[in-house]
Amino acid sequence: MLASLTNINKFYNGVQVLNNVSLTIDESDKIGLVGNNGCGKSTLLKILTGSVEPDRFTEKDGIISFAGKTSIGYLEQMGGLDSESTVMDEMQKVFEPMHRAIARLREIEREIEAGDSSAADEYQQLSSWVEANDGYNTDVKIRTILNGMGFSEDELSREVSGFSGGEKTKLLLEEPNLLILDEPTNHLDFKTIMWLEDYLRSYRGAVLIVSHDRYFLDRLCTSICEIERGTLRRYKGNYSAFVRQREEDDARREKEYVQQQKQIAKMEDYVARNLVRASTTKMAQSRRTQLEKIERIEKPFHDTKRAKIHFTYAVEPPLDVLKVKSVDISVGEGAERKTLVDEIGFEVRRGEKIGIIGDNGIGKSTLLKIIQEKLPHKGVVRWNSNIKISYFEQESTNLNRELTVMEELHSRYPSLSDLEVRNLLAQVRFTGENVFKETGVISGGERAKLCFAIMMQEHGNVLILDEPTNHLDLASKEAIEEALAEYTGTVIFVSHDRYLLSKIADRLIELTDGGYREHNYGFAKYLDVLRDEQAEEKRIADAAKFAKAAEAAKEKNERSYRSKQQRSADAARKNEMRRLEKEIDELQVRIDLLTEEIGREEVYSDYELMNSKCAEIDSLKQQIDEDFEKLIELDE
Repeated sequence: MLASLTNINKFYNGVQVLNNVSLTIDESDKIGLVGNNGCGKSTLLKILTGSVEPDRFTEKDGIISFAGKTSIGYLEQMGGLDSESTVMDEMQKVFEPMHRAIARLREIEREIEAGDSSAADEYQQLSSWVEANDGYNTDVKIRTILNGMGFSEDELSREVSGFSGGEKTKLLLEEPNLLILDEPTNHLDFKTIMWLEDYLRSYRGAVLIVSHDRYFLDRLCTSICEIERGTLRRYKGNYSAFVRQREEDDARREKEYVQQQKQIAKMEDYVARNLVRASTTKMAQSRRTQLEKIERIEKPFHDTKRAKIHFTYAVEPPLDVLKVKSVDISVGEGAERKTLVDEIGFEVRRGEKIGIIGDNGIGKSTLLKIIQEKLPHKGVVRWNSNIKISYFEQESTNLNRELTVMEELHSRYPSLSDLEVRNLLAQVRFTGENVFKETGVISGGERAKLCFAIMMQEHGNVLILDEPTNHLDLASKEAIEEALAEYTGTVIFVSHDRYLLSKIADRLIELTDGGYREHNYGFAKYLDVLRDEQAEEKRIADAAKFAKAAEAAKEKNERSYRSKQQRSADAARKNEMRRLEKEIDELQVRIDLLTEEIGREEVYSDYELMNSKCAEIDSLKQQIDEDFEKLIELDE
């Protein structure tokens, strides 16, 4: 056990946010914390880290305990670094105690060379500590994590304050045994998220994560904790397993509640009919006593306010919907105009659901506007006849921010009555006084839902969506996914939401630096292809590194004097290097197999099996590191 919370309660403005919440975190736990916006997830994290105190009413309330060895690293959702240091210098600060120890070792060595051995014991202790903590490989650790987090070699000398991933990187280098992350995948691209997933899956400590990224939770977590109406329930397995278990749990609780209500009603009826009759009074009183002792099952909570989104259309489009030929993706005007993609071309057919993916700033949103002829471009964009487009814009700039929610819909559909408008808004969870708020002051999630209401009324047979799940809570994300999955028209959408992409897209267009690639398959296969490409790139890079080292060794050997003993030692050294290289390749193959295995449901849903395989991966990686160190020593 690393940490334990018992009977945690918290009130804000008289409203109970957390109600007798208890949670135990063990050493190898990978826990996802989920729930609707405002349910208390971030509050629970702050209580765990000590920045917020729970409310206590008895001595048994608000108990927070930690193991003596527990070290906590906490990354808040809006966390970031504000430093004028370079990226590399800032990361080096994590290892300042190590750097001081190594500097002291060099100082003692100079003293010993001068004949002063008084610090020999200190030297032995420091040397053992540095070696036990892998102190001579700090630069390797830093570069490995910086590279995984998407930092290029050129960026290492730039100021750290300009990078959103800086705080994440520094926290990973500190390696606390309890890592607490609030929305860690925000603003990261696919490759960085995939690297972070793999890193955290083999992380030696426990991880507690608040995230709306369900794909991330699926690949990483061994259990999911949901906060609903102030209470916390824990489910074994990843996010998909949690969804299934929650449905089964809800059905079971509903059944138990109904059965108990029938039993209570029957007993109450018996008491009412027999209490006043002398012959049955005692029996009625006994039943009444039983009624008073019954532990009442709370009525299951059903979120009746969940958005109900349905996209329909009346005009059937032709088989060929859109043709894009020799189109450029460019931004800016005049001398400031910059071309992101020189030329792109593709076709869209009726009923296809196409996901557009790529790094931030690569031109995805611009492409959506270009195919709607909202921006100038070269080449041809040709829509067929009988096409009606309904467009969801990422930042909802098509809304008049001075109008209320009601007025926004009335301005577009003046023939609708107030009742019809309110019924439409109710479907997307706009109720009560919220409909009279100006669109400029409502949240990003509320603006998105207002746009969905407008799109439902437009009845487009082609939906074009730019990041439709941004700002939405999990329930609303599920609602929009179901709506898009049921929709029989054509969908072209940009998204970083991998869960949405894997569920909806049957084809992908990937914008790359200066070009594009079409993938005529879904997102799951795309990720497999991407991992294979990354593995091949790593293999080529490693081969080049070894070839360079071998060439350097060859040149060095040619310049040196080679006695019989030297030749014998050199042959042994080369044999050992070959053996180590072969062993590294075999270990990497084993790691790849294990990594594939822990992505399977039968493994990640088995807590003990998952931990066993993760521990084996960790051991294999450590062996590879040791072999690499031996290779470097032999080469030198």
